[in-house]
Amino acid sequence: MAEDEKTPGREIIADYAQAHFRYFRTADGTVYAQKVGHPVARPIRSQGTTGSHRQELMVSLYRDGVGLFNGSALKEALDLIEALALSEDVQAVHIRVAPGFDGATWLDLGRADGLSVRIHPTGWDILTPDPREVCWRRTQLTGELPLPARDTDGKGIDLLLRLTNFANAQTECLALAWLIGCLSPGVPVPAPFLTGPQGAGKSTGGRMLVRIVEGMSGDLRRAPKGEDDLIAAVAAGWVTALDNLSHMGQDLSDLMCCIVTGVESVKRALFTDGDVHRSAYRRPLLLTGIDVGVIRPDLAERLLPLRLERPSVRRTEAELWAEYAEVLPVVLGSLLDLTVKVRAAEAETPTDLRMADFAHLCAQLDAATGFGSLAAYRASLDDLTDDVIEGDLMAQTVLRHAETIEPGGAQRMTSTEWLQCLSRLYSGDELRPVPKGWPTTGKVLSDRLKRLQPTLAARGVLIDTGRTSEGRYLEMARPAAPVPHEQQELPI
Repeated sequence: MAEDEKTPGREIIADYAQAHFRYFRTADGTVYAQKVGHPVARPIRSQGTTGSHRQELMVSLYRDGVGLFNGSALKEALDLIEALALSEDVQAVHIRVAPGFDGATWLDLGRADGLSVRIHPTGWDILTPDPREVCWRRTQLTGELPLPARDTDGKGIDLLLRLTNFANAQTECLALAWLIGCLSPGVPVPAPFLTGPQGAGKSTGGRMLVRIVEGMSGDLRRAPKGEDDLIAAVAAGWVTALDNLSHMGQDLSDLMCCIVTGVESVKRALFTDGDVHRSAYRRPLLLTGIDVGVIRPDLAERLLPLRLERPSVRRTEAELWAEYAEVLPVVLGSLLDLTVKVRAAEAETPTDLRMADFAHLCAQLDAATGFGSLAAYRASLDDLTDDVIEGDLMAQTVLRHAETIEPGGAQRMTSTEWLQCLSRLYSGDELRPVPKGWPTTGKVLSDRLKRLQPTLAARGVLIDTGRTSEGRYLEMARPAAPVPHEQQELPI
């Protein structure tokens, strides 16, 4: 009997795997396999048939003439490899965009050969990243991007804007700022909300923006009914796009806030009693719809309204997308050129806006191009503040009462006294009943006003809480004069 026939299959597989693949773990303990010299990594515990490491290893063993092994030998070999990999150094895996060395960032083109775009301070290049610098994670949502065109002279930006139906120049520059933000893994960006009349091409415009980053297979989705489904979709891709929203409940609104600014989800690991599975995510989010009803204040600070208009000339879907696919390499090349230019620009960071990173990006875009994106962003937030107030009777009542306070003055009462005061003001002489959802206790009112603090502050009304020897209080104040901030002129 030959010597190699006496060697157990699991040992043959383990020796081959460690010679041809690199195994490492992430911070959450998941072990990944990476073919030597290739940037794409796959979790070794994936049991799927498409793109799993198990399948990849089986094919490699067969094609290299090592042999065809049963499932038991593969399982035992992978169990050993996983145990050994847990002692290796931790390395992160990334979907679509990733930070690199020396201030560079990477964009995964989704190609089988691993070619990616490295965006660095002096330009961008197309090359295969060093696996020690970047490890790409691929899923079924990872589409392929075309090789970006060089020396476009900004022509791709004009081509993109000609295909979309944005209402004005302010909306266009905000859309460009969002696209640049999508190429920056460390920058949380507000969620564009494409709105407009029926027939304005909101879904088409949303697909065009998404496919610049996700490829032609990227698409819009209906909002999942459950939190788990949405988290799974968010974790498997980079840009999450939800189409035709008509209502946004409290749970969905809170979850969208978490997606934009980042959150960690912890669940019990399958088939275990005490182990947990951690998943942290922060993703660009895009929404479309005509009207989603009342917008909550915390979500309003994370939205970027982009208004579209009905086109004067209609085109067929086939004709429109054929042209889009043709110009996509030029659009992507121009966007990369603009990204390099914007990152090199110096600008001060606005300190009065919630999404300060995106506001700084807008300021850089203005410094690099002369656009008025920061002023447009401020104007969009002001419009959203009006929408929040119009949909919240408590906010309207507080603003009415604040008119009785002299500028520079303040009024202090307990939360219960404030509830009585505001309820009387709302009911008026007609003694109309308070609406459904009106606070029923001082504690509920206090919590409601805390949530409305940013909205009311934008209209010159400050809410504060404190405690004296007599107990807790709520204070409503009107500053003598609003704190000025630099306003940039919007392009005409």
